[in-house]
Amino acid sequence: MAVTFQYNKTSLQQLEKQLKVRERSLPTIKSKESALRMEVKRTKDEVTALEQRLESEIRHYESMMSLWNEFRPELITVKDVRLSTRKIAGVLAPALDGIDFETAHYSLFNAPSWYADGIELLKRLASAGVEIEFTQLKLAMLEHARRKTTQKLNLFEKVQIPGYRDAIRKIKRFMEDEESLSKSSQKIMRANQEKRNAENGEDAA
Repeated sequence: MAVTFQYNKTSLQQLEKQLKVRERSLPTIKSKESALRMEVKRTKDEVTALEQRLESEIRHYESMMSLWNEFRPELITVKDVRLSTRKIAGVLAPALDGIDFETAHYSLFNAPSWYADGIELLKRLASAGVEIEFTQLKLAMLEHARRKTTQKLNLFEKVQIPGYRDAIRKIKRFMEDEESLSKSSQKIMRANQEKRNAENGEDAA
């Protein structure tokens, strides 16, 4: 990013103000980026653990697969998924508060004895599935926020702050050179004036 500026005091003051704003906000952005990076890693681990738990549950009940032909899938439905939001490193992220199921009426006398266990198993599998979907959504949101924060950090740290410092240095050097030149010019003018005055004095004598 090329910093646009003029070689004058007003431009210098504006650049110094912009530089201070960025230098002050840099530690906050760094800590936010670090917190988001850690949260992304933690959420990735959470997704992996949930996927492994679901696979383990499915494998555990593979021997019962033939029984599921007798099961009525309409007996259990997801009634509601309760969500809220919470702040993670200044970013609003979704939080899963709970999953509500609705179980249809069935005859305990006529249905197979394993129906109750089957319903509980389906609840666990459905909960794990919803949790995985939800956690993946949360992960995508956190990764997006982390990428944006990293981009802002790099922009400030590697582009804008060095750019402003360089522009300030150039203006100061220009103003110093201009001042030195002005002083030199004044000295030369004074010396010439003194020389003329001396010559005029000799002529008068």
